[in-house]
Amino acid sequence: MTRRGTAIVGIVALWGSMLVARAERVPGEQDAQKPATDLTTSAKEDAGGVPTFTKDVAPILYKNCASCHRPGEIGPMPLISYEDARPWAKAIRDEVSEGHMPPWHADPKHGRFQNDRSLSTSDRETLVKWANGGAPKGDAKDMPELPKFTDGWSIGTPDLVVSIPQPYKVPADGFVEYEYIEIPVDLKEDRWIQAMEVRPGNRAVVHHVIVYARPPQPERRPTGFRMGPGMELPRGASGGSEEAEGPRAKGVSLFPRPQRLGATIGGFAPGNGVMAFAPGSAMLLRAGTTIVLQMHYTPNGEAATDQSKVGLFFAKEPPKNEMRFAALMNGNFVIPAGSTGQEVKAEMTTTQDVTLRSLLPHTHLRGKSWEYTVSYPDGRSETILSVPQYDFNWQTDYVFAEPMKLPKGTTIRASAKYDNSAANKSNPDPKADVKWGDQTWEEMMFTAFVYSIDGATPGAVITAPSNGGGNR
Repeated sequence: MTRRGTAIVGIVALWGSMLVARAERVPGEQDAQKPATDLTTSAKEDAGGVPTFTKDVAPILYKNCASCHRPGEIGPMPLISYEDARPWAKAIRDEVSEGHMPPWHADPKHGRFQNDRSLSTSDRETLVKWANGGAPKGDAKDMPELPKFTDGWSIGTPDLVVSIPQPYKVPADGFVEYEYIEIPVDLKEDRWIQAMEVRPGNRAVVHHVIVYARPPQPERRPTGFRMGPGMELPRGASGGSEEAEGPRAKGVSLFPRPQRLGATIGGFAPGNGVMAFAPGSAMLLRAGTTIVLQMHYTPNGEAATDQSKVGLFFAKEPPKNEMRFAALMNGNFVIPAGSTGQEVKAEMTTTQDVTLRSLLPHTHLRGKSWEYTVSYPDGRSETILSVPQYDFNWQTDYVFAEPMKLPKGTTIRASAKYDNSAANKSNPDPKADVKWGDQTWEEMMFTAFVYSIDGATPGAVITAPSNGGGNR
């Protein structure tokens, strides 16, 4: 496997090996090969204050863990039954005690988030006491009903599934340029996306997916932000100018970038593949749209295939609020070899009153931390999100518990810090200066925002002469 092929440690393999190392015997552990009845403690032991799986632990796992830890999902082992969870009791204890699982990286001092995956103190204590107390099973009659999951989808059966038409062959070595796979969608009328789920066909080689919706004809759409100066992407980079500065190595490229992508409507990255809006809010999908999938594949030493798919869930009626994507990025940086704490900043200012729903920070393997602040027109300022220990393997879309009202003239500032030293064990090459680039051994400073424009008519287009407004 090449250096580039080893740049990403497969998340499932990494997580699984870490848990295996911790799956040592807990106090009172029985032989894992004995029948389940031998693993059940007596009622007297249960009465001693030790939580049991059926009454205390299973409800926590079903609420917080089962969406990933079930057959066919990203978790390296299922945690559905007592027999599933019992051998991993010590690993569960250690992971939740150290805050690694469930994965959540926002500093609780700044902001409240609807999708906060962190455990409550009482739930964490319950899991620790259960493991330390011998991990008893408890009474079968206390077992809660298993959550209902749709096979292959985590949020139900989609109204429309868009799939890569033919399996894509990912080579064993080298690298693959961003591939842009175009999939016509036979929509006879405009539809509104209430929710979306992106399912990678092969998680071992799919780094990310970005979903674009390209309408039949270009149209200018309202936008709510003006980007700050001096943040241009380098030429030749995804989203930058067409011609690169100087020679650049080329990877496999079967589906080059089309001239027109359309608007971003969703995506997938490790830890994030589902987007669902509140009733009355949805994202536009024009009749006759072509879906364009930006696929970032990462060879891992073994030839593989992928056939990722997108599930769309439509609103029953047009929304009151049209949801939109905005991207804040700064490609104008160099991270010196061996440096720690290098900071890259970006900012944008609202050009209309907007409501901010969520934000997703994205750097690569040298990313260390993120912080976002807003400065209001009246002089107030606040930190709206801090991620002190950014984890490339868990890229979270932080959804505000209460969407933020940002009046016209509000400035959002983002700060990302990087560790390009040998102390960063994920660093592909601490001896190299690093610039913006699409590939994982390069770097990015990118944030995806989801927002709505207050008072804007859903689906409206701009017909006046261009003055810097948006387009799609």
